[in-house]
Formats: sequence, structure tokens, C-alpha cells
Amino acid sequence: MNIIERMRTVLAAEAKAIQAVEINETFEQAVLLLKNSKGKVLTTGIGKAGHIARKFAATLCSTATPADFIHPAEAAHGDLGIVAPQDIIVAFSTSGKSVEVLEMLELSRHLGIAKIIGITSHPDSDLRKLSDLVLDMGVIEEPCALGLTPSASMAVMNAISDAIALALLEAKGITKQEYGLRHHGGYLGRAARMDNIT
Repeated sequence: MNIIERMRTVLAAEAKAIQAVEINETFEQAVLLLKNSKGKVLTTGIGKAGHIARKFAATLCSTATPADFIHPAEAAHGDLGIVAPQDIIVAFSTSGKSVEVLEMLELSRHLGIAKIIGITSHPDSDLRKLSDLVLDMGVIEEPCALGLTPSASMAVMNAISDAIALALLEAKGITKQEYGLRHHGGYLGRAARMDNIT
């Protein structure tokens, strides 16, 4: 396969994987759980899933939902102290078998965490057992020539996190003015404030 064909294959595979996600009542329950939370939203994941989790926390903060990312390895060395009983953890793991993530979630249960939302793909994922709600990514075939590099799975994970964040923004009734207050610099801040200039 030549370079152009490979690149087209990757884009097609990622788009197909995203479109195959079954958005059902569990996804709605997750958004409502986050909307009604009295605590923080904490996101976690390791490897590339961790990067998606960190980006999700940033998107939530910018859309008026307080959130923070916990690195599961650092959690074992004191960062778990950020967890409070009213918080919700959103855990990202395609396989749902990452030891660091599972251990962190088990310890968070001992700290009285309110709820855990798992975002995972594998049917035999251990993350499913530890989660109150599971957002299923579906079975995903990676377009990497080696069948290993997580590209389609990361595209799905990122798309699900965006769908949650934007549905949550709307469910909370966040206005452009409120959005603008969280973006005092840059293009987005200016664009959000333009409607409020008289």
C-alpha cells in the first residue's frame, strides 16, 4: 500500500469507527450524572488514553465543568489525595486492563468516590467491573499496518469525550457570556464576547 492509500485508509477507518459507536441511554445517564454532580470530575488513563483523558479535563474546564486529570502512576505516590467523596472519575482505557488505572480506581473506592464512568472497548475489560457506567467504544480494528498503533481507538475515545463535553455544556445551559468568562485571551475569548458588546 502506498503512502496516499495508507493515509486514506487511516482516515476512513477512524471515521468508520466513530460512526459505529452506539450512543444509547447509558451515554445520556453519564451526561446527567456529570451535570448533577456536587463534586469535581476527575479523569484518568495511561499512555495515549491518558492524553485523551487530560484533554477531556481541559475541555470540561473550558465549558464550565470543574475537572482535573490524575495520572494513575502519580496517584500511587500521593496524587490520589485530590479525590473527594462527591467526585466522579471518568476512566479511559481501550483494553480496560491497564494495571495502574485499575489499581487507582480500586483505591478511589476506598476513599468513597461517588461514581466511576468507564470508557472502554474490550468485552472482557476489567474496567467494566469497576465502573458504575460503561460507555462502550465498540470493537475497533486499527488501520496500522502492524495492527498495533492505537489510532482508530483514540479517535473514538476523543470523539466520545467531545460528545460528552458538548452535550453537558448544552444540558447545563452554558451561555456565550459564561464561556467567554473562561476564555479571557485568544480567538475563542474574543469570539465569545463579541455578542455581548453593545
